Amino acid sequence: MYQIFIEQHFDAAHFLRGYKGKCEAVHGHRYKVVARIKAVALNNTGLAYDFTDLKRHLRDITASFDHVLLNDVPPFDKINPSAENLAENIYKELKPKLGEGVSLVNVEVWETPEQGAVYSP
Repeated sequence: MYQIFIEQHFDAAHFLRGYKGKCEAVHGHRYKVVARIKAVALNNTGLAYDFTDLKRHLRDITASFDHVLLNDVPPFDKINPSAENLAENIYKELKPKLGEGVSLVNVEVWETPEQGAVYSP
């Protein structure tokens, strides 16, 4: 079994509706997103999956989150843009883009270098 992963970043603001504490106010993060996939075999080039393709797919998803108020971007205009919800949303958008021969293991979303969330079904 092979696993590969990529990391990307975006900057965004958000607030948590219904939260009692500092995070109910608008604040920003330098988000880190890590997508991890697995494959049971390598292709003819010796790759489990092309890093360039994986980066492009993740960038296509996260581009709409960069330098915005996440609460204004669907589906986070209806649900809280928590790290957990971001990870699940990115996972669900990324999975169908991968094609055959690989599967998405998980998506991590880090709000700070010390805290984040992981989604895997």
